[in-house]
Amino acid sequence: MLEKMAAMERRYEELTSLMAQPEVIADYERWHSLNREYSLLEEGVSKYREFKRVCQELEDTRDMLNNRADTELSDLIQQEIQELDSKSSKLKEELRLCLLPREVNPGSNSVIMEIRAGTGGEEASLFAADLFQMYTRYAQSKRWHVEVIDISESSRGGFKEIVFEVKGKEVFNRLKFERGVHRVQRVPVTEAGGRIHTSTATVAVLPEVEEKEVKINPNDLKIDIFHSGGAGGQNVNKVATAVRITHLPTGVVAVCQDERSQLQNRLKAMRVLLARLVDIEQRKQQDEVTQERREQVGTGERAEKIRTYNFPQNRVTDHRVGLAFHNLSAIMEGEIDDLLDALASWEQSKRLEEICR
Repeated sequence: MLEKMAAMERRYEELTSLMAQPEVIADYERWHSLNREYSLLEEGVSKYREFKRVCQELEDTRDMLNNRADTELSDLIQQEIQELDSKSSKLKEELRLCLLPREVNPGSNSVIMEIRAGTGGEEASLFAADLFQMYTRYAQSKRWHVEVIDISESSRGGFKEIVFEVKGKEVFNRLKFERGVHRVQRVPVTEAGGRIHTSTATVAVLPEVEEKEVKINPNDLKIDIFHSGGAGGQNVNKVATAVRITHLPTGVVAVCQDERSQLQNRLKAMRVLLARLVDIEQRKQQDEVTQERREQVGTGERAEKIRTYNFPQNRVTDHRVGLAFHNLSAIMEGEIDDLLDALASWEQSKRLEEICR
């Protein structure tokens, strides 16, 4: 581990030197790329240097103890050794975490989320709306900003599909655990006999990317302008402002009709398209990808669930960590920090096991 950290420090120093060279500073794209790598290494190198400092101080203090005959002073030195030894162990554990592979856009402050009704008809649409409300209230508690990009409503006020953007500090690191199939068990408003139904909704979480990070040929884009189909007053019916962008080589489509301005809708739709294309590219290295974000959201079938919301028993169970939370009402109101903390610890443990094999 320490050899890897030493190599990381050497690369960090090399990047520091490179980024100070005039020819690199003049080349914005190269400087930007090096700066991103520099930022990823910075925390680990800082901890490694602190670890080396503490180890040296520990060694010097032990030498001091061996050369002391004064019992009272020796006791103080021994106490300092224990404190330094504890600090060294803690830093060593933190260094192990720094060696974990970093995800693309690990600290992204902007994500695009997509919630779609899955199995269960109208009840699935209502559940999709409940999930959107849960994430919205969680975002409010974090002082994050939520902005709807596209929405398709059902006849009873649920969502067949909703696409929205969430902006805030470290938003991707928190919400990335939500991608997958969510299952609900409850008596739906559409059920007259009081029977419990099982429905699903799928959630995708895509870190937003900058346009310059994705090379797209303008000739590969088909852009359609049409009238918005939702609320918005007289402007909706009189002015065509909604935008649909289709990436012809992949068939990926992004739509935005939430804004009154055609330009704003076009910019939003383009951000969604870019995020989807990058997501697909990253997943090409996984097992066969036959549709966009399939590895992330699955097909919406009940068997693929990552979490179950059981209303009769007031219980939420996350099947990845095997934990049950008996505060479903609070969770649906956006109090999901405990759940996300458990998932973060679970992910960290899994990744540590992999690098320690």
